[in-house]
Amino acid sequence: MKYLKILVFLSIIVIAIYGCAPKEVSKCTLPEDNPEYHYLIGMKALEDGKIELAIEKFERAIYCDENFSKAYSGLAIAKSEKVKKIQDPEIKKIEIERINKDLKTAKKKAETPPQEFDYYMAKIRSLTNLKTNSLEETEKAYFNVLNIKVDDAQLTYYQGKEAAHYFMGLAYFDALDFEKAKDKFRAVLNSKIDGKWNEKADRAWKKTDKIIRAMAGITVGDAGKKIAVKDSITRAELVALLINELKIDRVFSGKIPIQSEIKQIKPEFIPADIINNPFKQEILTILKWKIRGLEPKYDETVKAYLFKPDEIVKRGEMALILEDVLIKLTGDEKIATAFFGHEKSPFPDIRPTSPIYNAVMNMTTRGIMEPELSGEFDPEKPVDGAEAILAIRMLKQKINIY
Repeated sequence: MKYLKILVFLSIIVIAIYGCAPKEVSKCTLPEDNPEYHYLIGMKALEDGKIELAIEKFERAIYCDENFSKAYSGLAIAKSEKVKKIQDPEIKKIEIERINKDLKTAKKKAETPPQEFDYYMAKIRSLTNLKTNSLEETEKAYFNVLNIKVDDAQLTYYQGKEAAHYFMGLAYFDALDFEKAKDKFRAVLNSKIDGKWNEKADRAWKKTDKIIRAMAGITVGDAGKKIAVKDSITRAELVALLINELKIDRVFSGKIPIQSEIKQIKPEFIPADIINNPFKQEILTILKWKIRGLEPKYDETVKAYLFKPDEIVKRGEMALILEDVLIKLTGDEKIATAFFGHEKSPFPDIRPTSPIYNAVMNMTTRGIMEPELSGEFDPEKPVDGAEAILAIRMLKQKINIY
């Protein structure tokens, strides 16, 4: 009897303990709180450049399901986007190790073709961002993607294998291999009539084609190629192109018959803000020849004249600069007043009385610069690298005519 009482007592204690213990709460119970939803929102955030939101969404997807491979793939891409902005090599090294860990986890947990597809896409995109591996490894991931047998409908974000062509095109573009990049962008356009990546591929194809056309017939070094891909160029970069592609110093010097006079031509002073600039010598050469539009500018903050090498060049400014180069190279002073007295401008955004009107007309009538498709000249628009190279190429041709 005593034994029975003890047994009953112990049973009551056990029931009490387990009855009072907190029950495990199910994670992510709401319909929209699921791994796939957070993954898709994260990928969209990546498109919009909202990197922190993307990371937050991918981490939430992993919280909902730690075996969800695609979330690790997305996380690797997002982190690689952040790494692009990190300057400290030690911090960068640590972050790259974390990205590689995410990629390994994504590969390990990829159990289906769609998950494998996302993993290899993440590898292509991450390697492109990191720039730490050879292009061969990126190409290997690209071919692995193409070999996966998967239905487009299963690719909830990428929606088709043409996405691989697009991102491999970006990898080639980033590596300055423009012909291969153009081929990949064309492959996207040939895959589907109206696919998810068509619009982006079309823009990328046009930009790449513009760069290829711009560089045809002229020798552009690595520095020139890096400038060519830029959406906007600086004063220092434009100077580098003018000096290296037009050989301004040699050509200008050749127009002065007396050698002793050439040696006397020097910059009036050296602006303080170009001392450590990689294009310092090119800038000094331009200052020596006093090219209009590339003079030092007075800075109210420091109360001194500076060159402002990092300032973005606008289309109106480039028209003035190239007009002055044309006048100096040809020796034809009439160019400076060729379009004075016009009552009507062919451009709705440039009046005949504008100080840049003559320069704009000289550039557009000679085909050195082109108006926008809208018919406007858009003088405030930044000059992109390909446009600058193309304009200099056309100017070079005009010089050969004279």
